[in-house]
Amino acid sequence: MAADPENTIVMETTKGRVVIELRPDLAPKHVERIKLLAREKFYDGIVFHRVIDGFMAQVGCPHGTGTGGSSHPNLPAEFNGESHTRGICSMARSSMPNSANSQFFIVFDNAKFLDRQYTVWGKVVEGMENVDKIKRGEPVQNPDKIISMRVQADAA
Repeated sequence: MAADPENTIVMETTKGRVVIELRPDLAPKHVERIKLLAREKFYDGIVFHRVIDGFMAQVGCPHGTGTGGSSHPNLPAEFNGESHTRGICSMARSSMPNSANSQFFIVFDNAKFLDRQYTVWGKVVEGMENVDKIKRGEPVQNPDKIISMRVQADAA
């Protein structure tokens, strides 16, 4: 099946290109938010502030600390049956289920303990080897970052 450019994100990072297939069938509001923020160029220059080996790489805080979000309101949870396995993209949130905003994480390995507690909205379909190269830390010293993040349909 051919990729849908309207539901494909192309993320250029300091470690290389990462392509993410969006899943509006699983989390339509979250996919809408990711596309909105990408189109606003919100993610450009934002660092991977929390990267845990064997677990995940988190990004999307405008402060680079995990404490902030976008100017848009928080999203209602859209927990779904998709499992948190290698390459899955899921929204970060506080302890409140309806607190996701702009931060997300990419899973390095099996993290099924997160299933049905965090909203899966996509999956890396190209460039996972570049995600693997992102510098680790909590917080990360001299962190890698997103150079640009775009909806593929807009690049044409």
